[in-house]
Amino acid sequence: MPRNLTMSITASMAIAAASAAFAHDDHCAAVRGSVVDAGFDDSVTVTCTGSHAILQSDTYPDHEKMTGIIGTNEQVPVPGDYAAPILLSPELGTTPLTRDAALGVAVNGVPIFDYTGGGEMTHADLARHQARHDTLQTHQLDVCGGHAGRGDDYHYHAKPTCMIDQMANAGDSAIIGWAFDGFPIYGDNNPDGSVIAAGDLDVCNGQSDEAFGYRYHTSEEAPYIVQCLMGVVAEFDNLPRVSPLVATDGSGAAPGRPPQGGVQNLVFTENPDGSRSMAYTYEGEDHYIRYVPSDEPGCYDFTTRTVTNGGGVLVGEYCR
Repeated sequence: MPRNLTMSITASMAIAAASAAFAHDDHCAAVRGSVVDAGFDDSVTVTCTGSHAILQSDTYPDHEKMTGIIGTNEQVPVPGDYAAPILLSPELGTTPLTRDAALGVAVNGVPIFDYTGGGEMTHADLARHQARHDTLQTHQLDVCGGHAGRGDDYHYHAKPTCMIDQMANAGDSAIIGWAFDGFPIYGDNNPDGSVIAAGDLDVCNGQSDEAFGYRYHTSEEAPYIVQCLMGVVAEFDNLPRVSPLVATDGSGAAPGRPPQGGVQNLVFTENPDGSRSMAYTYEGEDHYIRYVPSDEPGCYDFTTRTVTNGGGVLVGEYCR
């Protein structure tokens, strides 16, 4: 091979490697900057590895929670360590990826799910509105766009309105979260403030982006937020999930079942000593879930009277 050609190939490889390194560092800085600029760096830690930006948090936001829920699943928000991996070299794929767990994370460290509460959507489901499983239309979400799931973990299924109100840099140009495929999530408008025209967003609620190659958006109409991933995620099946609480005797907590027709007057209360409660009425009867930190780290003493357990009072210690 001619020497000048060898030098040309070597130089090209060096330039490509340098470009990749710069893109990696630049993306890391963008993820970290989105958290810092929003003002959540006191509760969310960003650490970059060779492949991911890891957002570490307890998934428990410092804003109103559970208010306005009617279709409760009788689960409550319990803090817990959560590490959200954001790819630093995002690449668009050809097949939308769906899962019955988080698809990304907000800049305050709270996981972001699709809008449904009925399990993983099929590709066919993506093309039509799943009204029966729409967590917003079935009143399963609070006024902030979130609720507690099967793991008693707080997460969003729609635009995180209360979080956005808290953001120091709130506005159309602010990144409100990141999908696990490495692409950013913005609000209802384009970053320049222009309105997104009908039909501009694809099946995953995203579109092309000049800076990142692609971006997701929230929207007033379903699917409200990211409902699938358009990027390539090699270890898609290994993305984080929050497991249900486990009793100290080793048994798992039974899943809550939404009471038919919903509940009334649901109120969630937090106290300075770390104790919390969710109280509500159903068919004229008072029900509640009360929990307080126990002596063991990550564990809580629960006292409950729920529709799920037939109205009986249950007491036990449950842990992450």
